[in-house]
Amino acid sequence: MSYKTILVHLDNSSRCAARIGFAATLAHEHDAHVVGLLPTGLYEGSIPAGMIDTGASDFIAESAAYLKQRAEGIAQAFRTQMEAWRSVSFELRQVDGLSTDTLIDHGRTSDLVVLGQEGGDIPTDTPARGLVGEVMLGLGRPAVVVPYAGEFKAAPRRVLVAWNGSRESAVALNAALPVLSRADQVTLLHVAGKGEAEDPGPMLQLHLTAWLDRHGIAATVDRLVGDVPMSDALLSRLCDLQIDMLVMGGYGHSRVRELVLGGMTREILAHMTVPVLMAH
Repeated sequence: MSYKTILVHLDNSSRCAARIGFAATLAHEHDAHVVGLLPTGLYEGSIPAGMIDTGASDFIAESAAYLKQRAEGIAQAFRTQMEAWRSVSFELRQVDGLSTDTLIDHGRTSDLVVLGQEGGDIPTDTPARGLVGEVMLGLGRPAVVVPYAGEFKAAPRRVLVAWNGSRESAVALNAALPVLSRADQVTLLHVAGKGEAEDPGPMLQLHLTAWLDRHGIAATVDRLVGDVPMSDALLSRLCDLQIDMLVMGGYGHSRVRELVLGGMTREILAHMTVPVLMAH
């Protein structure tokens, strides 16, 4: 089990290099091809204040020239970083479309999409606010979100799967099989807040662990229930177990697109401390 095409989102934030390195390491592990997707921002009007003189004779032309120059710099940095990985094939795709739309379109022809956590030092001219949630909801493929601070293993050895029996958690678990099959420790954590569904029972847990075992994955089962916010309890458990990667579904129950990401998902995306592989 391997990922064969890994797409990484390129932008002008300082964490772009960390995302590229994460994608390259993962590609080396899986003998995969890396696609660097670079939205230029041309259709998003993402021009930082002060970069273009308001008295310019042709503001549109100068804005386009700025975006082209910025994209060339990002593209060159991507090529330079990837050329150091002689065992990994790669390509650059530079597109003028909206970031969300292009990531979804190109991501659907990939096995895995690498995105960056929102926040930190993301420049104001990078149209990233809400991007992760929108991409994940429309993608139809798993995405790994890399935190905006810290250094992380792209070949995680200790993986925790947050399981609540939902469709989304089942999709995420299946999508994570290539990662889980290479891990040394896999913990299947049944997540339920106070007053939510009770433990699904030993028989269902047995079926789930047996399914993983037939894929060559030995998993231990744990349970997380408490009065504190589940996101806080989950983040604490990640620290206690020294987890390298979290796998979880994009939980949510609302039919309204803007509200479909559950509160736990939003909190994890805001306060994540390790890469999170998510699917919806």
